[in-house]
Amino acid sequence: MGALTVDPAPGHGQDWDDLVRIWEETDAPEGCKVEIIEGIVTVSPPPSKDHNLTAALLQRRLYSVIPEDWEIFQTLGVAVPGRAGLYIPDLVVVPRAVATGPGNRVPAEEARLVVEITSQANANHDRIGKAHGYAKAGVELFLLLDPWHSGRPTATLYGEPADGIYRVLDAVEYGEKLTLPEPFALVLDTGVFPAG
Repeated sequence: MGALTVDPAPGHGQDWDDLVRIWEETDAPEGCKVEIIEGIVTVSPPPSKDHNLTAALLQRRLYSVIPEDWEIFQTLGVAVPGRAGLYIPDLVVVPRAVATGPGNRVPAEEARLVVEITSQANANHDRIGKAHGYAKAGVELFLLLDPWHSGRPTATLYGEPADGIYRVLDAVEYGEKLTLPEPFALVLDTGVFPAG
């Protein structure tokens, strides 16, 4: 099953607060991911076991290098109102102070790292729409793990966002090593991630 879309209303004049209200009120089956991508509320099925394993393996490695006052979340919303987006990254690293208090989302610019792991049915959301959204919001680092990339699984690290565009900092095929820069200073062996 691919991502389903929920058309918030006819036309493109949808107000951000209305979109967020629709997002909050969408009654999706347990485990599904509800996001706003380019002004459209989308519902994606629960991720596969390989997808979850990739997130878990990466999260375990990240915990060994992040500062004590940072946290890693798998279901925290990241708001990108400038791109009519409210994403649920597979992993997001934020300072604990940002994630404290009421609510279910943080401003994207507060994220120190976002990680998206593509699913076969909706990989282009991660590769294109979300990449532009994160860059426009000024997210420092965006790691795209893409086991579905043209039969050659890849890991791409984006950074240095400027004018809504990222620079590719590193790109490798699964099996090679990818280095996350400071403040992470982490060498990832992408060979441990399941390939699509």
